[in-house]
Amino acid sequence: MKSVLVRLQEYSKQASGAEKAVIKYLIENPENGVNCSVHELAEITFSSPSTIIRLCKKLGFKGFKELHKSLLYEIALRQSTNLEKGKEITKEDSLESIVDKVTYKNIVSLEKTRKLIDLDILEKCVDLLIKSHTVCLFGMGSSLLVAKDAYLKFLRMNKSCLISEDWHAQLLQAKNIKKEDVAIVISYSGLTEEVLRCATQVKQKGAPMIAITRFEDSPLSRMADYNLSVAATEFIFRSGAMSSRIAQLNIIDILYTGFLNRQYESSLTQFQRTHIDKPSHHIIQDDNKRIKEE
Repeated sequence: MKSVLVRLQEYSKQASGAEKAVIKYLIENPENGVNCSVHELAEITFSSPSTIIRLCKKLGFKGFKELHKSLLYEIALRQSTNLEKGKEITKEDSLESIVDKVTYKNIVSLEKTRKLIDLDILEKCVDLLIKSHTVCLFGMGSSLLVAKDAYLKFLRMNKSCLISEDWHAQLLQAKNIKKEDVAIVISYSGLTEEVLRCATQVKQKGAPMIAITRFEDSPLSRMADYNLSVAATEFIFRSGAMSSRIAQLNIIDILYTGFLNRQYESSLTQFQRTHIDKPSHHIIQDDNKRIKEE
């Protein structure tokens, strides 16, 4: 599903005068905008139906109907997120209630993230991964854990990839990135200062950037060439990343599986080559017995 409000915000800088009036109205009054026909919206914004339809196409939609449908879904998604605030963790919650609420949040996060995936953008991201020389990964805190998961996955496929736990090393990595590489920048908030500094360097170097961030307008989402959005379903009481991390890992799994599937036969061969045998239960028992005897 294509994000309307984010695309409107991004395009507003280059919009014409008539288009800016339409954009301003939809961003400031999205609930009213979904109740308008193209003719009613044109009348309210002192524009014309043809201007609105051209704007829709410039934003990547087939026409006003597709934009209207996407905007309707986007508003419903945000409203349902607000309703779920009643399911926040409270001081009075029992352990059983916490189990139910945390599990529910994780399930909802995965379901909503699935609905946010734009298959056209996902296809382009998989293309970038296949064609790129090196995958450069960026993230801090819990997002670094997601980046490290991606690193291990692509490493097994012998895909050149880079990640560092040290922020200064990540910044140097961004400064050294090449146009034939691809950056995967991970930040739930899209506001993490260290990550944004790395993203700025990537942008200056001209390397393509994939952002895995929440479904909101943010400095990171505006900088990225491609956004793979996760649903904003974290608890207000957020002692650490929970449902967002699950959703981010799911996006990595989807990207990785898409990468493998495009190269199915060679992927199977590579899996066999990099498989690490695990010792059997009997071998471990024999080793322990020998150690005791010694």
